[in-house]
Amino acid sequence: MFAVRYKKIGAKIVYYRKIRNLTQEELAEKVGITPQYLSRIENGGYSKNVSLSTLMKIAGVLDVTMSQLMEGVESEE
Repeated sequence: MFAVRYKKIGAKIVYYRKIRNLTQEELAEKVGITPQYLSRIENGGYSKNVSLSTLMKIAGVLDVTMSQLMEGVESEE
């Protein structure tokens, strides 16, 4: 159940990152995480939850609200 939600959040991060013409490396540097960690977030391939502060930093760099990142995540799978 949560795996689907994580993939949806990751897909939104990819979407907004590409709109902003940022590479994974550029976004990761601005957020203060490794490109490998960002890749796992974007692919939904992480075993532990991503911290809210990390998601907030990503949203801030992408100039989107947390609501925009979470929109539709709770909908039926």
